[in-house]
Parts: sequence; structure tokens; C-alpha cells
Amino acid sequence: MKLLTLPTIVLSAVCLMVSTGAAAEYPEKPIRFVVPFASGTATDQIARAMGQAITAETKQQVIVDNKPGANGFIGASEAAKAAPDGYTVFITTNTTHAAAEHLYKKLPYDPVKDFAPITGLGKGGQIMVVNSQSPIMNVKEFIAAAKKNPGKLSFGSGSSSSRIAGEMLQQLAGIQILHVPYKSNTFAVTDLLGSQIDMMITDTATGLPHIKSGKLRALGVSTKKRSALAPDVPTIEEAGVPGYDMGYWFAAYAPAKTPQAIVNKLNEFFAKAAKSPTANTFYTNAGVDPFITTPDELAKFQASESKKWEEIVKKAGIEKE
Repeated sequence: MKLLTLPTIVLSAVCLMVSTGAAAEYPEKPIRFVVPFASGTATDQIARAMGQAITAETKQQVIVDNKPGANGFIGASEAAKAAPDGYTVFITTNTTHAAAEHLYKKLPYDPVKDFAPITGLGKGGQIMVVNSQSPIMNVKEFIAAAKKNPGKLSFGSGSSSSRIAGEMLQQLAGIQILHVPYKSNTFAVTDLLGSQIDMMITDTATGLPHIKSGKLRALGVSTKKRSALAPDVPTIEEAGVPGYDMGYWFAAYAPAKTPQAIVNKLNEFFAKAAKSPTANTFYTNAGVDPFITTPDELAKFQASESKKWEEIVKKAGIEKE
């Protein structure tokens, strides 16, 4: 058994006191939430809802900084390189922290080593949509049209969840459709509204406003159960694709080496924020379930999700780019 020397014990005690003292004073200035997707996406919406609640709690402004592009790489890289002082928080999804490592040969960040888990934030489902002017009225008609014209119909995606949802549809329905990548789901929706692509499976928060306005038609939801926000829309499985199930999740991370006392403080802020009116409005309107965890629980959940996404990508036959 190795005995600690007096200098080592004193140094450890000093470090603990400094860390605890810093946490007691934290935050002393505005906090930046880096979001790897565009304004208006579900990730942006949950970041702003949480940010408003944390601002009210701490009396310090939370600034949402959208860094879309490159499948979340731009935002993830910037957050990973930020000072580990608690004033940069990465609000992200399974796209950057479970799926990307299995879709791309090389990442400009490490989803495990470069980040300190804070908490999960929410879990949600997606919705399959077409332009309201499309002659396709349901999932079975889309599949029939795709089988009649292999490779002619297209689907857009601006996140890994959206992309894999489309890839899974191809695999389970036995169809071939062209994938068109976008920097964000909102950009893909814009092209869908302009009839430049034929279909997409997007997060409910992004798609629902356009469904309600009558500009998009909902064909099916991606999860095993129907959405409370669109109870008349069948699941994709119900609509004729047995075994179909694809959801997504949100989480908050700090740069690696952020003092644990600060991480714990942030965890407390998010746990309180999740119960706020602004967060409740987001969860209700977006059809997302709250998902608050401890830092350790998020780390374990992320590891299990990474394994799950690896299996999904392999089954879909997707080669790393």
C-alpha cells in the first residue's frame, strides 16, 4: 500500500479548497451554451429553454451560440477546445456523442476524452414528412413509389438521427432512396418545403410547426408509440414497416478537466431548470420527455448508446466516410 506524503496531502487539500471555493462563487459572468446545430432546431430550442431558466436562477446571462455545420463537428470541436472553467457548456445530441464516431473515419474531437458529462436533458422521437403538395399520402404509398422508381426519390437529413432514420427505412422496407445531406434539419426542411427533396424524417420540434401550418404532411412517427402531439399520425411500424424504431436524445457536457465541483454545480442548475415553466413548455410542445441524470449516469448511458449506434450503422451497411 502506497502512503501519501505530507506535501501530497497538503496539495490535494489545497486543490479541493480552491475547487470548492470556485464552485461557491460560480457563476460570476455569463455562461455560453455552444449548440452544434442551427437556430430553430430542437437542440437550439432546449438550449434556450434551459438557458432562460438558468439565467433566472443564477442572475447571469446564458448566451446560446449556434455553430452549425459538418455534422456537428464545428460546434463539438469548439466546445472541446474551450477553457475548462464552467463558462462553456456543450448542448448536444447523440449525433456528436454516440453516432458520429461510427459514421466517420476521423473526428476532430473525442466524444469521451474531450468532454465531462453533466446531465442528460431529454429524449424524443422523429416524424416522417413530405410536402403537403406531394401525391404521397402515407408510408405505404411512399414505399410503393420508391420501389417503382429505385433511387429516384430523395430524403434529406441534417443530423445523424435523421440520416439513420432514413437509412433504416431503406433497410426495413427494402427500398432505395437518395440521401441528401444538410448542415441542419431546418435547412433540409426548407428544401422539402420547396419540393427540392421528396421526404425527410426530422425531429418533431422542427417538423411539427410546418405540419400544423399545412405546409408539410406527416406520414408516420419514428418511435414505437404514437406522439401525444400528433395522436392521429401512426407509427412508421404501424404504417407498414415492422420493427421500425428510432429516437434521439439531448445532453449537456463541459470541456474535459472542468473541476468536478463546477460540473456538479451545473448539474444542479440543469436539474432545477428542467422543472421550470420554460423547460416544461419545450418538453410539451416538442414531444420530448425530460431525461435528467447524474454525470456518471450520463457517461454510462453514452457508452451504451454508442454501442447501439454502432450496431445500427453496421446493420444499415453504411461505410464510414
